[in-house]
Amino acid sequence: MEVIVRLSVFFGILIGMLVWEAWRPTRRLQLQRLQRWTVNLGLALFNILVMRISVGAAAWQASIWAAEQSVGIFNVLILPSWLSIAGSLLLLDLAIYAQHVAAHRWRWFWRLHQVHHTDIDFDTTTAVRFHPMEIMLSMAYKVVLVLLLGAQPMAVIMFEVILNGCALFNHGNVSLPGGWEKRLRYLLVTPDMHRIHHSARPIETDSNYGFSLSCWDRLFKTYTSQAQLPQTEMTIGLNGFREPNELGFFGLLALPFRRLRLR
Repeated sequence: MEVIVRLSVFFGILIGMLVWEAWRPTRRLQLQRLQRWTVNLGLALFNILVMRISVGAAAWQASIWAAEQSVGIFNVLILPSWLSIAGSLLLLDLAIYAQHVAAHRWRWFWRLHQVHHTDIDFDTTTAVRFHPMEIMLSMAYKVVLVLLLGAQPMAVIMFEVILNGCALFNHGNVSLPGGWEKRLRYLLVTPDMHRIHHSARPIETDSNYGFSLSCWDRLFKTYTSQAQLPQTEMTIGLNGFREPNELGFFGLLALPFRRLRLR
């Protein structure tokens, strides 16, 4: 059930975002769509296959076990179900923010996470451009969090759906009207906000870590409101990786095991 819900929502939002990008793109892409989409969506499908073979819906299964064994904070505290779910969603989102910060600051973690940032364009398919080892590490991290929090199975499903949906949205090659973008950014991470995180300028790359809620960046002083260059002119990606020929599917799988390059 958990997998069916997640994949149904994921592909529905993905198709919707691709249509939006085709209708009103913010930036002109440097590479042909087919070239990038083959790599990005290829990684996504490969990761889905790896996860199904290895750990499957581990976080959801962990939440069921935690509920049966009364393990975790929200299984010990006597709280209304809605409050338990809301608390779990909030704390899980904070934890994913912390994970993202660690992915940029810990050298070994950056080896994996740089795969995501080597995309020299920025559209909704960038949201699924991750190395399988990072995906598995993230799942292990979420399992630990679910057990510590005692997050309800419904909370886990809701969190995964929200996280995936927000990632597809905030990686979109789209922009909201100025007034709406500013209002929405008070609550959620918008494409304009997250695009700054994918800037080739290291000081901008190392900011705006949020995936869903934008409050964490403001709270922990990692927020950048505007890039040095306009959204349509900023360079996307990493300065050490500008050649599309080395950014193919197998090249990205091997990337964490190569010598690190200066950003």
